[in-house]
Amino acid sequence: MKKSLTSALAFFLAFSAAAQLRVSVLGDSYSTFEGFIPEGNEVWYSANTNGNDVNSPEQTWWSIMADRNGLIIDRNESYSGATVCFTGYRGEDYRDRSFNTRADRLGNPEVIFVFGGTNDDWAKSPLGDYKYGDWTDKDMYSYRPAFAALLSRLKNLYPDALVVNICNSDLRKDITESMDEICRHYDVPNIRLKLIDKQRNHPSKSGMLQIADQVWRQSAPLIYTHLKKK
Repeated sequence: MKKSLTSALAFFLAFSAAAQLRVSVLGDSYSTFEGFIPEGNEVWYSANTNGNDVNSPEQTWWSIMADRNGLIIDRNESYSGATVCFTGYRGEDYRDRSFNTRADRLGNPEVIFVFGGTNDDWAKSPLGDYKYGDWTDKDMYSYRPAFAALLSRLKNLYPDALVVNICNSDLRKDITESMDEICRHYDVPNIRLKLIDKQRNHPSKSGMLQIADQVWRQSAPLIYTHLKKK
């Protein structure tokens, strides 16, 4: 692994000298910051985040990772409270903000980080069955078929991009295992976060650093391999 990381670092130093890597984020509240997501999307983090010490965009996981590694954030399509499927809190219809609805708004990225599933867990959205095609509208109201549809759609919309999934720490076992299984089916790397520090159930400043560290450490060799094939 150390050799892979060293090779990846050398590659990115050379790559950055010519062009910066374009990265897009498809996320929920964990990836928001006021003024850095599309207008109209709900925000959780701001300069005055209540009960959490993240108060600057430079303290977010995606900004830390971009600044450290010379990345360009092409689009940050994050929406606080968004579910992957269409079933939201209190059983409300979240089609308008679901990950599937926003999947076509990611610009022209070379790498896509998908960071969701947390609200599907917290909202107790239906789990549903594993299904890998011919999705009906009804299927989209359950997590498993909706997540499968999301990964399939991202791969079709952005055929040249590397799609990387990020799995939050402390999620229910059935959600975490479902992510693993569906990511394996679509050959999408699944980064399972561990021991993330949180305040009000959201990453703190130290938690954001932990996410940036864990995501980059695991994704850099994958990005290196992906770009070498192009």
